Amino acid sequence: MRVKIFVSLKSGVLDPQGKAIERSLHTLGYDEVHEVRAGKYIELDFDATSREAAELRIREICDKLLANPVIEDYRFEISPE
Repeated sequence: MRVKIFVSLKSGVLDPQGKAIERSLHTLGYDEVHEVRAGKYIELDFDATSREAAELRIREICDKLLANPVIEDYRFEISPE
């Protein structure tokens, strides 16, 4: 299975990287851009006996390593290889 994981800061959490990107875009003349939020994208191959088993393990991996559940949200997509 191919898993795509998207991690982003929860709303209300300050995003200094997003603000830096927004300032840079404004400097380049893209004044129509607002409220930039930066996140992480992780893609991996995953072996599991079923889609349900994969979902459980991916949630566990995200909660323990890939995302900080206190300040970040995540979502993932699973597709066959």
